[in-house]
Amino acid sequence: MAETTVEDSDVTQNPLSDGDQRVYFVPYRWWKEAQDSLIGVLDAKEGTLYTASPASFYAGPMKIINSILFNSDPAFNLRREDCNGQSNGQNDVGVSGREFALVTGEMWLQALKWHSDSKVAVKNGRKFSAAEADMSDVYPLQLRLSVLRETDSLGVRISKKDNAVEFFRRACKIFNVESEVLRIWDFSGQTTLFLINDRNKLPKDSQKQPDQEILLELQVYGLSDLMKCREGRKDETTVQQDSNCGASLMMKGSSVNGFIRNGPTSCGSYSESGSLGLTGLQNLGNTCFMNSALQCLAHTPKLVDYFLGDYSSEINHENPLGMDGELALAFGDLLRKLWAPGATALPPRLFKSKLARFAPQFSGFSQHDSQELLAFLLDGLHEDLNRVKCKPYTEVKDGENRSDEEVADEYWRNHLARNDSIVVDVCQGQYKSTLVCPVCKKVSVTFDPFMYLSLPLPSRMTRSMTVTVVGTDGNSKPLPYTVTVPKNGKCADLVQALSTACSLEVDETLLMVEIYNNHIIRYLEEPGDLLSLIRDGDRLVAYRLPKDIEKVPLILFMHQRLEEQYFCGKLTSSWKEFAIPLATRLGDHNNGSEICELYLRLLNPFLLPAKSTVKNSDTIEDTATGETRNMEEAISTDAKGFDSHSDAELQFYLTDDKGSVKDSKILMNDPLKLTGLTKRLNVLVCWSDKKIKQYDISPLSSLPEIFKSSFFVKRSEESVSLYNCLEAFLKEEPLGPEDMWYCPVCKKHCQASKKLDLWRLPEILVIHLKRFSYSRFMKNKLETFVDFPITDLDLSTYIPHRKGQSSNCYMLYAASNHYGSMGGGHYTAFVRHGGDRWYDFDDSHVSPISGDKIKSSAAYVLFYRRTSDGLQTAE
Repeated sequence: MAETTVEDSDVTQNPLSDGDQRVYFVPYRWWKEAQDSLIGVLDAKEGTLYTASPASFYAGPMKIINSILFNSDPAFNLRREDCNGQSNGQNDVGVSGREFALVTGEMWLQALKWHSDSKVAVKNGRKFSAAEADMSDVYPLQLRLSVLRETDSLGVRISKKDNAVEFFRRACKIFNVESEVLRIWDFSGQTTLFLINDRNKLPKDSQKQPDQEILLELQVYGLSDLMKCREGRKDETTVQQDSNCGASLMMKGSSVNGFIRNGPTSCGSYSESGSLGLTGLQNLGNTCFMNSALQCLAHTPKLVDYFLGDYSSEINHENPLGMDGELALAFGDLLRKLWAPGATALPPRLFKSKLARFAPQFSGFSQHDSQELLAFLLDGLHEDLNRVKCKPYTEVKDGENRSDEEVADEYWRNHLARNDSIVVDVCQGQYKSTLVCPVCKKVSVTFDPFMYLSLPLPSRMTRSMTVTVVGTDGNSKPLPYTVTVPKNGKCADLVQALSTACSLEVDETLLMVEIYNNHIIRYLEEPGDLLSLIRDGDRLVAYRLPKDIEKVPLILFMHQRLEEQYFCGKLTSSWKEFAIPLATRLGDHNNGSEICELYLRLLNPFLLPAKSTVKNSDTIEDTATGETRNMEEAISTDAKGFDSHSDAELQFYLTDDKGSVKDSKILMNDPLKLTGLTKRLNVLVCWSDKKIKQYDISPLSSLPEIFKSSFFVKRSEESVSLYNCLEAFLKEEPLGPEDMWYCPVCKKHCQASKKLDLWRLPEILVIHLKRFSYSRFMKNKLETFVDFPITDLDLSTYIPHRKGQSSNCYMLYAASNHYGSMGGGHYTAFVRHGGDRWYDFDDSHVSPISGDKIKSSAAYVLFYRRTSDGLQTAE
């Protein structure tokens, strides 16, 4: 942010000009602090104290509502008291927060200068000046005054016709005399002068004349609207008064804030519409990602100064990679509006339309990634503002037998010869990339520019996974096994660990599937599939199958039962799925009776023992034979279709993968009608109530999750430092199969090892934390808490080359945050503004936030600016 002095500011048509005769309405505490400190400098006139009370001709508890809804003008009386502004010490503090002062333009200027100078803090021997926001919180307000001669009081009326709608609404809150006492100190002398002039106009012997009104224009300063907190996200809902907060007043759920100075405060959500730069952006429909990135850029030093100045001469209309300057002009126009005095929340429609035109991926109203938008915007602004109209051809020479410093400078000069813009000046750095061939050990060193750093988030190296192993020979019940696998491993790692845990035989294999609502929704057959695609709440089943007959089709049995329920007062029946599918190899079984026998054999482990007999092998064989006989008899009857409630205990149908289609009923003595090469045969089995009572199917109905957190034991939150993330980014690692490097010595592509090093750091360092991962099946977000420095990010140890370079210490000034899960989350921005104060930009809502809340697991993109010699400085 550009530093400014009081003399250079232009606020409300230059209120600081010599001979300013206007009257300023300010918080009494703010004025008193300056007056007490400028004794002998500030012209301290005696103040006249007035106490406000409801006007007799217009009062009542519905005053504010009437004034807004029915266009009634709020009015009140000001009764003159006998004390002055210098006498009563207990009134100097303004404890109630309902005391204000009327001062002249010269007095206001002197007080404003004192408050601006008081913000010049000395930290580590360096000074920083106050922000421009102090100069901008001024707006006009028209009051109509009349003299009530019989009471020696002033009647005040605020007319809606005299004031803008927003200012009239504020006035209704400020001058609400129903809630608590309102007192006004007049140090300007305007009210006394008005009373004297009015008495002089009235002849001694004349009759009482009707009250005449005069128009008094006030310049209101240091007051802003306070709003209620949104959705309970803020910790406090009212402004707290402490040594660091100015006066605040509570009015029937609304508040008006006085001048706040010296550091962050725990205040509720509010819109500081009068302060430069504290302007929200309206959400146009899932545009919070855009608003978050824009607010961070809108508070980027040097970038703000550039776009608030005249940059039209630098627009490059000839760059084929640019957008004819339209994106830069739209961004600059939006930035000017955000920093305009008295601005309210803006709808960024023009900017979004330009963005959608040049980047169709951001069109519409879907949620997007703020970092992706930021990357496109910075690149687009660079191309639109590239000072190089004709890019020269550059060729990089071989770096052998030359120092890294010489090669790096050559790379940088070549880059600047083709790329020269405010974005390059402020945001671009350089890193060193070293590639080593694994065969011939050829070393290739290049120096590439970067706009931001995308850092990975190191996390736990292993995870526990519970999988249910189901036999396919009918000899055992399903058993859950918990194994430990690499967190970033693949399905092959899980299969190997599970094979060891369940003592898998050499001639056996595992078929892994994901189960949801008793259906198989995914086959995990690819060994290279990532385990990160499997969530803790998923349920997996591994079928134990013979390995030597993998070409034999797999038969899957799905189960349904008839359930009765009342619908609209009538008892209806419908078929519902229950239990997980059972699987086995089809083998030589090719007719209905053999399919039935195969199914009953899989059910043997769940068969309940008969009450009068002891279950042995003969009993099991007799039972199976009896079941087959019963099935043949049932099938021979004239069943009335799938939905009829026939006497058959088990009915078999060919179906699809979901068990929702009945292709054909399987008859006991008829061969199966298989077409083509069938890899899997899906069979739907319908159970009767009598049959269900003979089996204990609970092991098939309740599967454990991959990982179930204990209700009483909370899993500790993962935490890493920003330095850990940076080291993970810089560590040496082999290239992936899709990023093969062509070795000029071996004359072929190889999987080389790559090492990155920071070489040249920019003025503004943007760090992207890679929280999101994408795949064919799902998106995932890491909620890892990253502990990042706020005031003292020191990267000196990561820069091997320091000769002639600036400081490598940085201070955080903005952060883009993402709350919630992928697709359905919400973006906000934290911004340092005006010294050490932090603000939360939540779309159109802007509110102060304490510094200890800046660090959270929602931090997504961090914005740092360089500090001199590692010392803290402020905007």
